[in-house]
Amino acid sequence: MFFALVTVSIAVLLLLAVLTLSAGGFGWIDGLLLLLFALTTPWVVVGFWNATIGFVVMRFTRDPIASVIPQAARRHTPQTITASTALVMCVRNEVPDRVVRNLGIMMDDLVQTGCAGRFHVYVLSDTSRPEIAAAEERAFGELQQQWRGRIALTYRRREANTGFKAGNIRDFLERWGDDHDFMVTLDADSFVSAQALARLVGVLQDNPALGILQALVIGMPSTSAFARIFQFGMRLGMRSWTIGSAWWQADCGPYWGHNAAIRIAPFKQHCAIAPLPGTGVLHGAVLSHDQIEAALMRRAGYEVRVLPEEDLGWEENPPTLIEYLRRDQRWLQGTLQYVFFIGLPGLRPTSRFQLFFAMLMFLGSPAWIGLMLLGTLALAGAPATADVLDPRYGTVLLALILFMWFSAKIATVIDVLARPDLRRGFGGPLRFLTSVAFETAFFLLFSPIAWACHTLFFIGLPFGRVVGWIGQTRDDHAIAWSAAARQLWPQTLLGGASLVVAALLQPAALPWLFVLLAGGLVLSVPLCVVTSWPWLGRLFARIGVGRLPEETTPPALLKRLSLPALDER
Repeated sequence: MFFALVTVSIAVLLLLAVLTLSAGGFGWIDGLLLLLFALTTPWVVVGFWNATIGFVVMRFTRDPIASVIPQAARRHTPQTITASTALVMCVRNEVPDRVVRNLGIMMDDLVQTGCAGRFHVYVLSDTSRPEIAAAEERAFGELQQQWRGRIALTYRRREANTGFKAGNIRDFLERWGDDHDFMVTLDADSFVSAQALARLVGVLQDNPALGILQALVIGMPSTSAFARIFQFGMRLGMRSWTIGSAWWQADCGPYWGHNAAIRIAPFKQHCAIAPLPGTGVLHGAVLSHDQIEAALMRRAGYEVRVLPEEDLGWEENPPTLIEYLRRDQRWLQGTLQYVFFIGLPGLRPTSRFQLFFAMLMFLGSPAWIGLMLLGTLALAGAPATADVLDPRYGTVLLALILFMWFSAKIATVIDVLARPDLRRGFGGPLRFLTSVAFETAFFLLFSPIAWACHTLFFIGLPFGRVVGWIGQTRDDHAIAWSAAARQLWPQTLLGGASLVVAALLQPAALPWLFVLLAGGLVLSVPLCVVTSWPWLGRLFARIGVGRLPEETTPPALLKRLSLPALDER
């Protein structure tokens, strides 16, 4: 049914695109534009139907979670957990103070709830910088001594980052995997309550056929302006999207590499990923291992499901645009390696689609940039826009694309406004709608910047450009204008050139070009700098721009982190 909905929707969009491009006849340039547009449609259409199904489930079922994952109908408490579970936290070149703070509170929560004996914490370090390694050894050694006799903690550091994160986990499995039934994978910025751990482990414990249970992770309250707006948008989009996708993906769900409960024995046996043979930039160890592991677990006969609840843990989002783009390029490089795994024998069709769809998220970026460049040239060479684009069909097509583009967020906005408790959680309807307006403008500016970044990465691939695995800067910090210009001058030049050509040769197209594509590119440097200003982030936190329910009514465990965002409200 989902395949049929998506296929028909794409066909309708392509038909409208043909009619739109046929204003002055359909030539080879129109054919290229149609091809580029076709590459963008799967992500837009799948997102629309995810959101639509998610909205129907959210609004018209008694228990939305149980309707998409029946195994989660029973509730668990820490006292019902009997399985042995490893909490596996991977770190690499992280300042250990913040990791120790978060981990210490999580361990205390497990001890206070009386289930610490069923958990063993493993800190798996791949740190390469000697000064951080020395600080790690000291900090985690002290944490180990502090909790000795109450909850077990093991710290291990590898000298080489062999196999990246997947290799780090594989080393743990070979050493200690047989000692435990399950593992919960955590990133260095993960923060999870004992109740959430019991929820994940309990569902896995009750369902022997379940191999991976992926938790929905939400952004931690932040005083970074960039992070606040970005994660507010993620919160709007993820709710309906994840519920809708969980409905049709069912037991072929995703694994996102962290904040998931995993059955160790089948994972160890069936989910090892060998390095890709060869010497090309996409060969060697796999960077984005998680979706491949989900496909391999399902091939082995075990279910993979996502639990779309919003109280299962938090993570920190990058504090600046530059930090986000750096992380995003690493994901892009790893995701392109999926091309070598789509054809693996025995994979379920939905698992193959998961891998293909993940690649389409990035492959659509050069198509959007190509549409901007080729469309600008086509318009520039025509006497009037009506000679290139039929305004009747074009208006309908644009309206449909924008609606589908924003459908996941529209669904959540309607759901929030219809629920008094959610309205209060987001700071009331006025603050909520103000945040929605800020996020919409931000999204329109931010998206083309990311597309251009992906496109430049694709251009660099034949020349051996790779990202690798480096540490992340998680603290708020201001970006200098010069630093932003060095990173984002290609985006600025690309957007500026398109706008100049349109302004000189086809000024009627200028507003649409600016709003939909080129505006974000030409404003990339100011957007990067302004959203990095710490004072602006603190102001946003104080007045409620990007406010999350965790800021309105902070959970007791989250308050123990003494987050600045909670002090500013």
